[in-house]
Amino acid sequence: MKRVLIVKMSSMGDVIHTLPAVTDAWRALGDEVQFDWLVEKSFAEIPSWHPAMHTVIPIRLRYWRRHLGARQTWQELRACLKTLRATKYDLIIDAQGLLKSALFAAMSRGERAGLDKQSARESVSALFYQQKIAVPKKQHAIQRVRQLFATALGYAVPHDVPAYGLDRQHFFTENTPEKYIVFLHGTTWVSKLWPEHHWIALAQLAHDHGFKVRLGWGNAEEQARAARIAAAVSENGVDVLPAQSLRGMASVLAGAHAVVALDTGLTHLAAALAVPTVSLYGPSSAVLTGAQGAQQTHLAADWPSCAPCFQRTCSWRGEQVTSAQGEVLTPTCLAHIMPERVWQIISDIPHLCLFR
Repeated sequence: MKRVLIVKMSSMGDVIHTLPAVTDAWRALGDEVQFDWLVEKSFAEIPSWHPAMHTVIPIRLRYWRRHLGARQTWQELRACLKTLRATKYDLIIDAQGLLKSALFAAMSRGERAGLDKQSARESVSALFYQQKIAVPKKQHAIQRVRQLFATALGYAVPHDVPAYGLDRQHFFTENTPEKYIVFLHGTTWVSKLWPEHHWIALAQLAHDHGFKVRLGWGNAEEQARAARIAAAVSENGVDVLPAQSLRGMASVLAGAHAVVALDTGLTHLAAALAVPTVSLYGPSSAVLTGAQGAQQTHLAADWPSCAPCFQRTCSWRGEQVTSAQGEVLTPTCLAHIMPERVWQIISDIPHLCLFR
């Protein structure tokens, strides 16, 4: 049996993007391969959900970098290195292509494979690999990782719809007849936020058609936004969820009839669970990193003046979009995606009831 270590530490979307490659390898090689995975602790649950995974090795690199002087940091780092060095791997695949991931791959024992300097996000990472694999950049991130794995492990690159290896049924934790739609309204870039005015209008449309809306949140700002959306929709049409673990959020998504989402990690989790999802893209590219899988619909901003700009903050200073009350809606590119258009797509989803 071939022992393989995957190094893909973060972010959530990047970790989920790697799951189809694991499925490909598992299908191609079966019991001939066994996978371990080095990953940021906050995302460590995700690889463990895949049936091909043997051991998940969690690290806290983000914490360590913020607390370099702490005794606990160095104790945890030594323990991590001891775990990595305990196994002689037949192959170590750095699926991230960054200097930090290449260094952890190099600290493990075994032959290393990764993207060559023209393909990697940080070209210096290629110095640490014995196998330097060329993967063209101008294709979706999921397909790039699938190609990397196929070349490194020696099987033909599949070109079918990505299979994440997650069973949606395993995440159901409640038996409720309530029809609900999840809004993933939070994201790390301000430029990726859909105007709050539009979320309120879409929530009201959902309520008017007999659906409850559920809103999660990950920080105080998102919690406050969720509360404002809920307060603006009539007759308690919106539920603001309590704080959720990653698995708890997966359960909420698994039971949803549909999801409306921004470009964020949880959007890719919804795709991995095959939940019908409408995802909105402005400054980022759905072609390169959009949620892929069954029943995934991308709405890209029709704003060629600057979208996609790949900027964290909107710098547009031209024509503005305003609400009926005269409120300027930003970012401009995403403000052009109207709630009525999103609702039309949702209402066209067959049955809106796949697992009930």
